[in-house]
Order: sequence, then structure tokens, then C-alpha cells
Amino acid sequence: MTDRTELLEVALDIVPDGTVLLDKEGRVVFWNRAAEAITGYASVDLLARSVPESLEPLLAGEQLVKMEPDSSGQLGHRTLVHALHKLGHDVPVMARYFVLRDALGGRMGMAVLFHPADSLDALPHGECGNDGSVKASQAVVEDRLAAMFGDFQRGGVPFGVLWITVDQAHDLRQTHGASACDAMLEKVAHVLANGLRPAEEIGRWGDDEFLVLSHERTPEMLAAHAQVLAGLARTTDFRWWGDRVSLTVSIGAAQADRDATLASLLARAKAAMSNSFNAGGNQITSAPGGQECSPS
Repeated sequence: MTDRTELLEVALDIVPDGTVLLDKEGRVVFWNRAAEAITGYASVDLLARSVPESLEPLLAGEQLVKMEPDSSGQLGHRTLVHALHKLGHDVPVMARYFVLRDALGGRMGMAVLFHPADSLDALPHGECGNDGSVKASQAVVEDRLAAMFGDFQRGGVPFGVLWITVDQAHDLRQTHGASACDAMLEKVAHVLANGLRPAEEIGRWGDDEFLVLSHERTPEMLAAHAQVLAGLARTTDFRWWGDRVSLTVSIGAAQADRDATLASLLARAKAAMSNSFNAGGNQITSAPGGQECSPS
């Protein structure tokens, strides 16, 4: 029988908000994947320790909870706080706080749930404009990728990349023209951005492709995330002059390796994407040594 504590940890680890559990002394007892991605701090570096000084603003709401407790111990509104990412840049987040009590009402600790503040009035996790277009240019994505890789090499949070191409892009450009292809790519970008996790980024990569920067911790998790994005792409309702065009994507997934270079990471992702496309499209290939799998 599955241990209940382990089951709860797995469940909290897939919550899209950063989720932090602190004991009554303020030490971290749980730090989920979303919290890792948003702050840059890995769980293994924080467990059984106090929150680092750069993240102390995340705990500012604890005083509000003490001042304005209700029957549930929950702060009734979201609070904007500014923390510092492990790389040093400002991270504005909307946070909520929950006092954790035992059966007798004694305080056991606190839970903090938070997400990037800029996701309130935009798409959930994609960096998209009001017209649904992806803001991040290739230059922006390159800069962010270089920063993530440098942090990873210094012991930071694991990450991977998804190199994505729309299987129908070339044919659509040939048969319906560049305007149709560009409109289709904007539509797909909007849909993919809606499927991203907290702190993930997507940008156009070349003419007809996208690159997703993901903080999934293992190749298996990265491939599973790619499956979700592939499924979203297949549901894209794209029409051009009344004609509905069915869309699929080919994805190459590559996990960063501290013993390899950034150039080799991108080369592996591109090769994996090409393998997916050349195998007929609508597939995900993990690199290196990953197995191809058709989305179900």
C-alpha cells in the first residue's frame, strides 16, 4: 500500500503554484517543483533549513495571518510580495498564506502558495501579448537559456528544452502563403503558452519552430510534459478562408547535462525533433537515447 505521506508529496509536487510548507520554527519541510522553477532554489538545498534571506519577503504574509486570522487561518486575499531569484533578479509573486494547526488547534506551521504576479492579467504561464502572439524573440530566449544553463552548471535547478516544429508549416506556406503560415504559428504559440508550467518560457526559434525552456527535473518528466503540449497543439482550431487545417507537432526533448555544453544541448534537442518529424510527425523523441512515442 502506498504511504500516505508519499502520496501527498507527489500530489503537492504537481500543483502549478509554488507550494511551501514550513514547520513552527520556520524551517522548510516541503518545497515543490513550481517553487523551484519560480525562485531558482532547489528543494534539496532548502529542506530542514530556514528560507534564505533573498526569499524572506515570501514570509511577509505570516505577520498578516497572525493579525487577521479567520476560522481557517487563511489570509483572505492575495498579497503581492517581491523576492529575489537565486540569479539575483526581482521576482514579484502573488502569495497566499495558511496557518497549519493540529486537531487541538495548536499551530504546527504554515503553508505558502505563490505564483508569478505577471500571470494575473496575462496568459497563465506563457509570455504572450494581448493578440496571442509570443513576445519572446529568439534573442530573448537565447539570453534566458544561457542564464539558466549557467545557473545549472553552478548547481542550480535542473532544466531541459523542448524543440518544437509544426508538422504542417512547410506545406501550409507552400499552398496558402506566408500569411497563412504566420497566422497558424501565432495560433499554435498561444495554445502552447497556455500549457506551460510556472516560470517556463516559450519563444519562436527560427522561422517555423519554437523552443520551450522547462524546469522538469528528469527526461521522463520532460517527455511527459511534451506529450501534454502535443495534445494541446492537436486541439488547435485553425481555419484559413473557411478551410480547417488539422495541426500536429514534432517535439525533441533534451535534458541539460552538467558534463556537456549548451551547444550540445541544443544540438541534441534539434536532432530529436528531426527524428520525430522524419518518422511521420505527431511524435515526441527524447535525446539522447530517448524513445519515440506517438501522442495518444
